[in-house]
Amino acid sequence: MADGDDDVTEPTGSDGSDDLDPSDASENAEESDASDMQEATSETQEATAAAHAQAEDDTAPDGGFEGAPDDEEMPLTVHIEEMIKRLAAVIVVMAGVSILIFPIAPDVINWLWYSFLPGNPEACVNGTDEGTACPRVYHPLGLLFARLKVASLAGFVLALPVFVYQTYLFMRPGLYPHERRYYLAAVPTSLLLAFVGLAFAYLLVLPFIFTYFLFYSEDVAAIAFGLTETFDLILLMMGLFAAIFQIPLLIMLAIMMGVTTRQWLEAKRYYFWLGFAGFAFLFSPDPTGMAPFMVGITMVILYELTLLLLRWTGR
Repeated sequence: MADGDDDVTEPTGSDGSDDLDPSDASENAEESDASDMQEATSETQEATAAAHAQAEDDTAPDGGFEGAPDDEEMPLTVHIEEMIKRLAAVIVVMAGVSILIFPIAPDVINWLWYSFLPGNPEACVNGTDEGTACPRVYHPLGLLFARLKVASLAGFVLALPVFVYQTYLFMRPGLYPHERRYYLAAVPTSLLLAFVGLAFAYLLVLPFIFTYFLFYSEDVAAIAFGLTETFDLILLMMGLFAAIFQIPLLIMLAIMMGVTTRQWLEAKRYYFWLGFAGFAFLFSPDPTGMAPFMVGITMVILYELTLLLLRWTGR
């Protein structure tokens, strides 16, 4: 020892490293926060870019925004007048088709009636109606109303694509170019789905219902089929299925136009199921209780198959 004093050693931590300076810890925390904020900003930018990907398709070649070129502010009264005009066009088409169908409505009534019930019209006219489910008229205007309903159903089905097209014309000024393409493609698709719904009701639903009608009480009593009540059921089922088969089209349009997302529809599926059940039991006045279940189950299946298709296509 030169001067008798020992060297002084700085205290160390348990792991042999120097104690961390509080200022260094603060700097590290700030750097970590800054890194997290940078990552969050990056994710936000990516989401924004994805959200505007479709909008970039609507950008004009010269760099200007094409967007909805006809969009402009208008008074509420102008919107109401435009809506009434579009609905009037749909009603005119529906009425025109109904007028054309009305003269041949009796033939359509016989064809539909004996598609689901046994017998033929000649047997009823000649009085040899044993084993034939002849229509019974209990109202002086029963046959006239049945003809009107047949004609109205034909008008309703053929007016569906006109309705879609008129809604497109009403909304066109506020639609982007890609949304206009989606809407126009929905016009023929709507008619196709309506015919698929009619075929589904004609080939599957109504035969099942009337087979049940004929056999569930055959050992107790003979069923007398009233024209008005029975034909109301036939037309209601056909019209309902023509309408509910539009569900896939409506869902795809809503998603393609950015109104909603598949994830949201999947998360809220049970609310839609409940709504379908309420709709089915409200608009299916079937004394046996079979039709509401068939309508509700069909709506749920159409809803779920559409979501499955969208998931498979990555929408």
